[in-house]
Amino acid sequence: MQGPHVGALYRYPVKGLTPEPLQSVVLSPGETLPYDRAWAIENGPGRFDQAQPRHLPKITFLMLMRDERLATLRSTLDDNTETLTILRDGKQVARGNLATPVGRQLIEQFVAAYMKAELRGAPKIVHAPGHSFSDMAAKCVHIVNLASVREVQRTLGRPVDPLRFRANLYLDGIPPWAEFGWMDKEIGAGDVTLSTFARTRRCEAINVDPDRGVRDMALPSHIMRTWGHEDFGIYAKVKTGGRIGVGTAVTLPG
Repeated sequence: MQGPHVGALYRYPVKGLTPEPLQSVVLSPGETLPYDRAWAIENGPGRFDQAQPRHLPKITFLMLMRDERLATLRSTLDDNTETLTILRDGKQVARGNLATPVGRQLIEQFVAAYMKAELRGAPKIVHAPGHSFSDMAAKCVHIVNLASVREVQRTLGRPVDPLRFRANLYLDGIPPWAEFGWMDKEIGAGDVTLSTFARTRRCEAINVDPDRGVRDMALPSHIMRTWGHEDFGIYAKVKTGGRIGVGTAVTLPG
């Protein structure tokens, strides 16, 4: 059995849209993964001020907790041009450069039509340099233990896609639930040092099938009934930067 290692890496360029798998990434101290939650889509008139960006409640934006139809879309971001492409059923349905007003408008027009029933007003793509639209106010990375996912599967008696949990780092080769013993400690991954600081309290978003865009599970309540809490995953800040990739060995606290 391979020792503790990075099993998978993902970023989420637009809050609520598709995760993008990465083979490797360079992390910087005090930052998120590059382009992680760099954009969000306001659901109607919003309060986000690009000149003075601040953390806002996730209900301000389109997101899976309420807007599960988002999961039926597939999106990819071209880093070089900041162009977002959205597919549905394998066909391109929208494409626009998020760095330009016209490009954002092309995406907004599609979202306005596709998410019409869920919208409180015209959708607006928002962004501010250096700002992340994570559910957490602190800039951090989200970590999930794949062994814990397998424990949920075992007790539920059906497959559970790890992507339901929308983590950045999926670790493997670790006992289930070991991650909850790492609070306020440090994890090493290659040259990177991560400082853990919080468990992830789960909402209804993880009930959404990431492929079909339907609510087909009640995972927070199952986790509560089985283990007495609604937590799954942990948050950590990047203390020492560097490159990590799929397969990078992980050094655990203690």
